[in-house]
Amino acid sequence: MAQNNATKASDGAGKQHAGVRQVWRESPAAVKSLLAGTMINRLGGFVQVFMVLYLTQRGFSDAQAGAALGVYGAGAVLGTLVGGWMSDKLGPRLTIVSTLLGSAVLLPCVLYLDSYWAILTVIAVSGAASVAYQPASTSMISYLTPTERHVMIFAMGRLAINLGTTAAPLLGAALVKISWDFLFWGEALAVVIFSAVAATTLPHRTVSDTTGPADDGASDGREGAPKASYLAVLADRRYLMFLLAMFVSSVIYIQHISALPLTVQHLGMGIEVYAAMIALNGLLVITCELLVAKVVQRWPIRTAVIIGVLLTGIGMSLYALPWGLAALVIATLLWSLGEIIGYPSLFFAYPAQAGPPGLRGRYLGASNALYGLGSAIGPFIGVMIWNRFQEGLWLGCGVVGLLAGAAAWGGVRPAAAADKDNASEEAKGADKDKGGEMGDAGTADAEIRTGT
Repeated sequence: MAQNNATKASDGAGKQHAGVRQVWRESPAAVKSLLAGTMINRLGGFVQVFMVLYLTQRGFSDAQAGAALGVYGAGAVLGTLVGGWMSDKLGPRLTIVSTLLGSAVLLPCVLYLDSYWAILTVIAVSGAASVAYQPASTSMISYLTPTERHVMIFAMGRLAINLGTTAAPLLGAALVKISWDFLFWGEALAVVIFSAVAATTLPHRTVSDTTGPADDGASDGREGAPKASYLAVLADRRYLMFLLAMFVSSVIYIQHISALPLTVQHLGMGIEVYAAMIALNGLLVITCELLVAKVVQRWPIRTAVIIGVLLTGIGMSLYALPWGLAALVIATLLWSLGEIIGYPSLFFAYPAQAGPPGLRGRYLGASNALYGLGSAIGPFIGVMIWNRFQEGLWLGCGVVGLLAGAAAWGGVRPAAAADKDNASEEAKGADKDKGGEMGDAGTADAEIRTGT
């Protein structure tokens, strides 16, 4: 696929893989603000965690509270698609600021509504607005960061997400003890802070703002491909295979939340064992992902994605082993390693690199939506299969994981093929830009690097 020249037009250091400190030190202020803002946003992400408890304490039934959580998730899936479209159409900065502010305004409204259907509507729209910034944020980071450092910078992004997500329930529980109102106003405040940081630090223009749709259509040699719409994503057959791998991987991954507690209970172990497995995964990801990224960033991105997908599926399959606690630990260690190796590339780096300028937001929106969809329906699928086949669920995760690995192999373009696509796009761009447009591209590149 076409790639943004700005992501490759780095200084000499950008052509070499670097460590954590160097990547952070040399990253533009806009990238640092997005990473910090993401952690602030996740740290204030209380409402989704406590939504069921909040609605039930207001007198709504368990079924109504569960439905509201499902509506929030559905809104989030739609929000990523809308956010990807907005990022390409309006630019990442305006998309990030506007959607965050919209979420901040909507969230506290739930406190003052009595109608269940009105609450559902607000929850759905706020759920969409709360995640609509994600494709734009990833797109902006990918434009401002050399391609060689995508794995490392997105591993940093995952660290920010995991730190914020880990601490949010604890902080939220403390706020609930004071007042449920603080939960909604606290999340709104965190969102406002993130939007303020974005408004003051992000560049007003990116290459995607100055590259028209006519430059975005080439992909795999297709002639007459649809331009500047999600139809262009659907026309990219290789990327559809990648999306299939992502969807299946998310369905498998979510089983550690939905089916693993049932397995622990079936083995006659207490809830503390399940909590320990979740804590083990979190500890490994938080402490090891950046260290592993120093090695993985030197691999072809296709290799990282495939290994991550395969290890996740195979790791989950080991829960079927009749080894008691040992099987739980070994399985958790293996699929956690798959997450650490592959997920910065699977969920961030490759979708950002696969989309050409002018369509990158939609490519990211599609990948985020498929991940959200898999995470939403995965628990229903997993529990249904577990109730019927029990350990057969985990064996199925291994088999399906192999299929996901095959889809990733076919869907992720090898580096050589990607470079060939880039060269073709650059040649076409050179022909179109005769007469002065190269100067405009240089200006755009300077703007995103200086943050103007």
